[in-house]
Parts: sequence; C-alpha cells; structure tokens
Amino acid sequence: MGLVCVIAEKPSVARDIARVLGATSPGKGCLKGGGYVVTWAVGHLITQLNPDEIDPRWKSWRQDTLPILPGQIPLKIIPEKHVREQFEHVKTIFNAPQVDRIICATDAGREGELIFRRIYKMTGCQKPFSRLWISSMTEEAIAEGFRNVKEGSAYDDLYLSAQCRADADWLVGMNGSRAFTLRYDSLLSVGRVQTPTLSLLVQRELEIRSFVPEDYYEVQADFGAYTGLWMDGDGKTRIADAARAQAIASAVKGREGAVEEVSTERKRVPPPLLYDLTTLQREANARYGFTAQKTLNLAQALYEKYKVLTYPRTDSRHLSQDMRPKIRKVLDTLPEPFAALILPEGDRIDPGKRVYDDEKLTDHHAIVPTGRRASLPPDEQKLYEMVVRQLVAAFYPDYVYDSMTAVTRVDEHRFLSRGRAEVSPGWHAANPPLRAKEDKDEPALPPLRKGQPVRAKTAKVLSKKTKPPRPYSENTLLGAMENAGRFVQDEELRRQLKERGLGTPATRAAIIERLIDVQYVVRRKNALIPTDKGIKLIAVAPEQLASPETTGRWEKGLNDIARGKMQPETFMGSIRRYCEFLCQYAASAPAQDFPKREFKPKRRPAAKKTAAKPKPRTQTPTIDK
Repeated sequence: MGLVCVIAEKPSVARDIARVLGATSPGKGCLKGGGYVVTWAVGHLITQLNPDEIDPRWKSWRQDTLPILPGQIPLKIIPEKHVREQFEHVKTIFNAPQVDRIICATDAGREGELIFRRIYKMTGCQKPFSRLWISSMTEEAIAEGFRNVKEGSAYDDLYLSAQCRADADWLVGMNGSRAFTLRYDSLLSVGRVQTPTLSLLVQRELEIRSFVPEDYYEVQADFGAYTGLWMDGDGKTRIADAARAQAIASAVKGREGAVEEVSTERKRVPPPLLYDLTTLQREANARYGFTAQKTLNLAQALYEKYKVLTYPRTDSRHLSQDMRPKIRKVLDTLPEPFAALILPEGDRIDPGKRVYDDEKLTDHHAIVPTGRRASLPPDEQKLYEMVVRQLVAAFYPDYVYDSMTAVTRVDEHRFLSRGRAEVSPGWHAANPPLRAKEDKDEPALPPLRKGQPVRAKTAKVLSKKTKPPRPYSENTLLGAMENAGRFVQDEELRRQLKERGLGTPATRAAIIERLIDVQYVVRRKNALIPTDKGIKLIAVAPEQLASPETTGRWEKGLNDIARGKMQPETFMGSIRRYCEFLCQYAASAPAQDFPKREFKPKRRPAAKKTAAKPKPRTQTPTIDK
C-alpha cells in the first residue's frame, strides 16, 4: 500500500497534524512517517492572472477595452520565491508514484477549499482525494477527524461557491476600478462588498454633517425618595419652550401630590448565545477597542497556535447535540479562575436549543474553548476569557429583575418615574455584560402604593440638546454588515438576507482594512470616518454598486451554490451583465472633482541575457528519502 499525502494550509497546522499521524521525519517541504507525507501551503500558493497576463490588449487602461470579460480567469503561481519553492515541493509530492491519494486538510471553510483545489489543479494531479473537516486543533480532534474523512466530491459545491466568489470579485474589481479611474482620471478602487460597506459609512457621516441640534427641556421633580420627569398626555418628556418648562417647575415646586399609578413587572433575560466570529469581533471592539482584524488574528492564534479555542471563522452560534459530552468535559476541566465560576453539574441549567441546535449549524459550530491549557499573552488571554465566560454563562439561570414604573400627579401635572431592582444575578455572576454609560441600571424605586401622598420638594428645569447619530465603530459597522437586510426595501429580499449580509465573518475585517488602505476611511479613536474621497465616490457610484441589496443578493447566491441550490453559470451570468452595466454607467457618470491619479503601470524589468542551459531530462517525480 502506498503513501497518503496530507496537505495543510499553513506549516504550523501541518506540524500539529504530522505529530498526531506519526510523521516526524523532515523532508523537502514536508514531514514523513507512519505511512503519511504531510506537506503544506503558505496560505495561498495560487492566484488569478492579471488582465494583461491574459491578453496584452488589457495592459493599458483604456475605455475601448472595457468590459474585461475573459471566458475563464486562468491561474498562476504567486511569484514570491518561497511560495514558488513550496509549490514545487507540493507538486513533486502530489505526483510521486509512492503517493496513492491526497487528503485535503486546509482550513475547513470556503476559502480553505479554494486554496486546495487551486493547488490540486495547478499540480496536474489526478489522484483521488479526501477531505479532513475539523473545528479544533487538539490532538483528539485531529485524530477523530482522520477517522471520519469524507470523499472530496462531498465538497464540490463549496468549491464552486468559492470559485464564483473569487471570479466575481476579480471581474467587478477589475472592471469597476478601471472604469471609474478612467472616468475621473483618479485612482479609484471599487468592489463587490467594499463599496456598499463604504456607502453605509458615508450615509452615516452625511447624516451627522447635516444634523442641526435642537434645544429642548425636561422638568425633574424631587419627591424625596425618588424623582420623576414631567410628561405630556402622550407620555413624552421633552418640552420645546424654556418658558413653559420653567412655568411647570414653578407651579409644582413645594406642592402636594399623590401617586397615581404604580406597577412592577418581573422580567427575565436568558444568557446570551455563544460566539460566532462577528459577535466576538463586535464585543471585543466594544470591550477592549480591538479592531476586527486584530480579533480575527488573536482568535486564529488561539485556535491554531495555542489550541485553546475551536475554529474561529464561523457564522454559527450553536453547537450540535452530540457535543454535549465534550462540553461537559470542557466545563469540568477549566483552570482557575474560571473553575470557580462553574456551577456544580446538578445546578447547571440545561440550555436546550439555545446552545444545542443541529438545525442552526452551518459549516462549523460556535466558538468554544477546547479544554486545553496554555500560557497566553495578555491580549490573547482577554479574548480567551471572553469565550470561556460566554460558555460558562450559558449554563446559568436567567438574569431576573423587577421593572418598576410610577406616575405621580401634582395638580394637573404628571411625572414619570422608572426604576429597576435586581432579583437574581443569574448569568451576570459569570459574565457581567458590558453596558454603555447611558445604559446603566436605573436605581430601584422605593415601595409605593396607589394614592400615596407625596410632596414635590423641588423641581428644576434640565436643559438638553438633541444629539446627532454616532459615527460607526467597528462594533456597530460589523453589526450593520451582518444585518444588511434592514437597509433593503424589498420585503422578500430582506427576509432572504437574514441568511447573509455584506461579506462573510471571515472577510469583513479585511474589507474594513481595505477601505482604510485605499484612503476612503480613517480611524479616529474607535470611530470609522469616511474621507472626502470616499464620500465623493459614493456620490457618483450607481445605486446598484453602493446598495447592500445587490451584494447581499450575491452573497445569498454564493450560499445557494454551496448548498447545491443554484448553478454557478446562473450566478456568473449575472456578474458579467453587471460588469457591462458598470462600465457603461461609469463612461457617462456625473462630474466630480477627485485628486488626479499618480499611477503608471509598472514596467517589468527586461530579462537578463544568459547563456542557454541544456534542458534537464524529464524525470518521474519522487519524494526525497
């Protein structure tokens, strides 16, 4: 029986897999032993050709060459020396006669599938391949994954979705960027996801700029043990006129009154769902100011290097039913200080489908700790603690509080008072929520009864101003990208877009960084502010390019391809028609004053003349002993 080749996405992952398989002998670009040869990519080894590499006519950026719509987009090896060298090692191993089959062990997701399939294609390999699909890098998870490898064909639809995503981004980016750059003689980058994301930021910035603050007033009466705000017949507390507010305050000050209404409602708040990547990025940004990219990098390190978290690039917030024993074991083996937070097994709440729901799983389950222990750097420790506390809290009872409301009348004037009293901390004891300053708990109201006499000791006028919308932070922008359906008017499409927003959990951080790199957006503390260049681009971009509706529809299409519900040809046909539209639109787009481009195509250095070397004889590739 021949050897089995396993290819991982990164060298570090390959080493972990090789250790489990007993492949400990080093070779050229691989590790060998136990009947396996374990090799690796270095992320992407293969990429798409640039337009001028496909057709020399496309080297110059000219209007008469648009749209660029090749029948297919050929691939090439990424030119960096270390990448080319590793590709040659992989090619030799894949095609070696000693190797009978391949196991794909790249990251278990759409992008990982694309990385492997491109390598497999470019090496010319024809051997059968299987797929390792794991969500944890512990030795136990790797070993179990190898016991359950599936035929590679089971992931054909995922690969087709990945290929369509890459081709669509290439076509829209190449055509849109060239078309708008030529129209305005300014280097402008547009993209299938980045432009609608920029549009969200620009719309918010324009709302802030056009906002005109208005003065308003409130009257607060002090009844000794509690206070209340004056309200009108509709329950509104704002008063537009200062003189009227002062008159109300003067009229009730020192006057006797009575409690007109009092009510208490007991409310229960269940523990939050487990983390997917987007929720983890949002909360890490709100809690620690981490950028989305930093959180992704930290989570990837906790998964890949330290092996204390499961696969982070997930959009699921649930676990499968068969994970119950594993989670019980994880909870029972958590180190201090978390062990002190674990409820005894008899006191733990069964979270049911809030945690264990097979129907809500996607390619991966929620992010949870693996149970392994490791000494972590400070930022990794912070993120790890967030995930641990989220899991621990899921087995706690609800947070319970009493919401109290009272209405106090002084003559014809009515005052509204609200309060909150904690009944049971529940899951807050394990995972205290992060609250904004204005969202702190209201103080509890004293015991009150209907008809109880009171006196307005004092009454004062509070001068206030209406506030503009807040700029997007990475937290709130990620939320907007995830829930892009709310920006869509079409009710049916809005329902469909609940499945997909702008981009995917794995790509949203890169989109934000891209907007900053091309100088459409700047970071100011924790806010994302569009530049004048970004605002001008959205002003001239067609609605179809700037609207979340278009790209949201495409993300749903990519999801449908991955599920076998849409043919790739259907999706790519719509992308090609869209590129034709973009180029036509840009040619006659409205005037706008952009900074002139400082862009010249890079000239490739002339090939050095060297003495011709004899061609080596063709040999059957082998693996170095």
